[in-house]
Amino acid sequence: MAKKKYNAFYAQSGGVTAVINATACGVIEAARASKNIGKVYAGKNGIIGALREELIDTSKESKKDIAGLKFTPSGAFGSCRHKLKSIEENKAEYERLIEVFKAHDIRYFFYNGGGDSQDTAHKVSQLSETMGYPITCIGIPKTVDNDLPITDNCPGFGSVAKYVAVSIREAAFDVKSMAETSTKVFVMEVMGRHAGWIAAAGGLACEKEGDAPHIILFPEIAFNKEKFLKKVERTVKKFGYCAIVVSEGTAYKDGTFLADAGTVDAFGHKQLGGVAPVVANMIKDELGYKYHWAVSDYLQRAARHIASATDVDQAYAMGKAAVEFADAGKNAVMPTIVRKNTKKYSWTVGEAKLADVANVEKMMPRSYITRDGFGITEECRQYLQPLIQGESYPPYKNGLPQYVELKNELVKKKLKTKFKI
Repeated sequence: MAKKKYNAFYAQSGGVTAVINATACGVIEAARASKNIGKVYAGKNGIIGALREELIDTSKESKKDIAGLKFTPSGAFGSCRHKLKSIEENKAEYERLIEVFKAHDIRYFFYNGGGDSQDTAHKVSQLSETMGYPITCIGIPKTVDNDLPITDNCPGFGSVAKYVAVSIREAAFDVKSMAETSTKVFVMEVMGRHAGWIAAAGGLACEKEGDAPHIILFPEIAFNKEKFLKKVERTVKKFGYCAIVVSEGTAYKDGTFLADAGTVDAFGHKQLGGVAPVVANMIKDELGYKYHWAVSDYLQRAARHIASATDVDQAYAMGKAAVEFADAGKNAVMPTIVRKNTKKYSWTVGEAKLADVANVEKMMPRSYITRDGFGITEECRQYLQPLIQGESYPPYKNGLPQYVELKNELVKKKLKTKFKI
């Protein structure tokens, strides 16, 4: 008699990336080859898909379309920012999860996200012990912020890093050519609330003296207005223009964000407004220079057309490894990227306990930032450079990238009750 296969639940969580669907592809393809896993049900809009019993049957998708996810940005099944509270605080949500999992024969839980998402995965992994339901739970790393601990880097970051480095280099060529009679300062805002990894990636464009960016503003370095303006003035006098990369989380010494919008998001994080215009207007008011500014916003994390091949490979590998971990009987762990100590960049798959990953942010080491606080060191460059290597272009037609749109057929609901979130 054949061993019974149980189904798996996969969900994408938090801000999406250019390569999170490559991870989904890795999960689904590996699960289809598994001897233990039946169908993969994807949560429509993340974990709330499980709570609402809105489950997408990925077995309805063709092999070709699933493979096409490797080249498609954003979250193919929808994502969300919904953080599960502790079992003590909101037992109803956990009871609902078990109810849905039981109804659909789900015994495997794959959660693809950043720090808050790994906290959710960790909480779900405790269901077996606290509520008596057998569930194998594997977290899968994803975040453009690159701030998960233990793993060398995070899927999604390498492609954003490549986009930012390319963008500041190209924009700087434009500014330099017009600086004599027009714009002298360009400010580019990038993501990064507490960790400056994305801003640091802009520094890869600076390969010799005078190259942009001339100034990088990191969340890890307290903003000093006087010191900053002097640096801008010196740079314009020396090179004729000044290109700046600023992290959205740049803050004063007392912790106040330059761009605090006065609201919070679903995770309780302060909502940040545009820091680029704040910095640009500061320069205009104090130094009188004409400026332009840009906010990379969704563009930086949706730019699949310029994704890093290294990032795509690692994203896929993390999804595949998650299923292999589950098949091996592992639980409450997350696959990681381990950098090998070799002359030529190479990496392998490792693992970390979810308890050690949940809600822990990995900041930029001070040794990665120059003494003046406005640039990256060679040590940082050596860390970042391999992560943006290689091109992985999507297929093109009529001059535009061709991305996959799945059917996303929902499984028939089995529960009579609805769940309010």
